[in-house]
Formats: sequence, C-alpha cells, structure tokens
Amino acid sequence: MNQYISIAIDGPAASGKSSVGLRLAKQLGYLFLDTGVMYRAVTWAALTKGIDIFDESKVSELASNIMIKIDQPSIDDGRVNDIYVDGVDLTWKIKEQGVNDHVSQVSKYHGVRNTLTLQQQKIALQGNIVMVGRDIGTVVLPNTNRKFFLNASVEERAKRRYEEEIRRGGNPNNTEILDNVIKRDKIDSTRDLAPLVPANDAIIIDTNNKNIDQVVEEILIKLR
Repeated sequence: MNQYISIAIDGPAASGKSSVGLRLAKQLGYLFLDTGVMYRAVTWAALTKGIDIFDESKVSELASNIMIKIDQPSIDDGRVNDIYVDGVDLTWKIKEQGVNDHVSQVSKYHGVRNTLTLQQQKIALQGNIVMVGRDIGTVVLPNTNRKFFLNASVEERAKRRYEEEIRRGGNPNNTEILDNVIKRDKIDSTRDLAPLVPANDAIIIDTNNKNIDQVVEEILIKLR
C-alpha cells in the first residue's frame, strides 16, 4: 500500500490552483506537479509539427511518442518548473496564445488523457505530492482523501490572467482573455472524458478576493 500522502487540487483556469499548490508544496516539503503543463506541451508540439489540432488520432499518437520532462526551476524568471519536450525548454512557450486557444481541445482526446494520466500516476508514486489540474481528484488520484477544488468568478480569473501577461511584459487584450476563459470553461466542463467537476468528496474553496497565503492557510486548516 502506498504510504505517501497525495493532495489533489482541481479547478478551472486561473482559479489560483497552481500558485496555491506550489506554495502549499513548499510549506509541506512535498513534490509539486501542475498537470496542465503536460497538456500544454502536447498542444505546443502538435502546433509546431503542423498536426491538425482536430485530428484526434494524430494528436493522441503524438502524445504517446514525445518525451515530456518536468524539473525544478533552473532560472529565476517566475517559472514554477522547467518544462521540456524532447529535450527542448518550452517553459514559457507553452503559455503562448496559440496554446491557450487549443489546449482544451487537445485535453478532450481519450488517447491524450490516457497517456498523460498514466504518467501522472507514476509521478505520484515517487512520494508526498501536491498535484493540481482539472481531474486529479476524480481520475488521476481518486483514492486520496485530501481533495480540494478552487474556484473564482470568470471576471476575477480573467483579471488574473491579464495581470500575469502584463507582468511578463506582454500586451494582452482583456476582452480576448475573458472570452478565452469562458470558452475553456465550457469545453472543460462538458467534455465526455474526465470533465471539470469537483470530486464528490472534495472541499470547495472560493478564491475570490483572497491572496495565495489566505487560501493556503485555509487548506492547511482543513488538512489538520
């Protein structure tokens, strides 16, 4: 029996799950994995290789053939991890708008999800871990009894995305970001496989008007 502790944190785009999960993992001394970066990596690879994003068979085949590696951050530029695909550092490239526009479509494919879910479950076996995503509590780590679902209003989440782009030196369009968040929510919550829903036994936390430390402390209280 696995003696390690796994903490699952799910939620929609920009709900704060990545920032909160990372801070929580550091405080507990646990591993941290944002599974969303793996779907972004597959999306970026498909776009770069000229594969039709809507060709489920080819995108799924690509997911099973590329090597995704996630390491501790090697550069102090705001990154959470180093993300490599076939040895190439794509940490920031997978945040580009083209990936934002198509990652939810890629995430719908059974072949992609099955491949990446197996990889995520293997990573969880390495030790105590905080894993964040959209189906961690329901699919990837369904047996953990430490599940949280973070949420915030669409407007608040779009604002966070906008501010993130500004900090990175971008020139974002607030309307486009809001539209993208709404679109992703619809795709993620209505897909047939592993839709974005809280696990039945998840603790739901509203992150509106809360900073990272406040949400982390709320989770720590629940864990205690």
